[in-house]
Amino acid sequence: MFSHVTLGTNDAPRALAFHDALLAPLGLMRIEGDGAKGSAGYVRGPEATPQFWITRPHDRKDATVGNGVTIAFEAATRAQVDAFHARALATGGTDEGAPGLRPHHHPDYYGAYLRDPDGHKLRCVCHRAE
Repeated sequence: MFSHVTLGTNDAPRALAFHDALLAPLGLMRIEGDGAKGSAGYVRGPEATPQFWITRPHDRKDATVGNGVTIAFEAATRAQVDAFHARALATGGTDEGAPGLRPHHHPDYYGAYLRDPDGHKLRCVCHRAE
């Protein structure tokens, strides 16, 4: 459905280190963008979409957090959700909701919520029963 999602950062080295650690357990690999602009993307394989990008804003103004915006990554297992949340907290993220079932979404919805070091709200979810 989506080609890509992009989040802005004011500290590309910090943001990329955070997302490298966070997204690798989900099978997402980093692809380089424009190093001079401090951008990189994450994909499941070369040429794959959707892509998730971190970059300094092109207008060179400060990146800001979108109110009401949440980016959710899908995990194959609940253990991946747990690992996503733990890695986020260990690498500079902040907790917005510990891993657990969220039956108000559906009976098997297992998710975790956090904010990255730039303040963007991220989620990891497994939709499978275990």
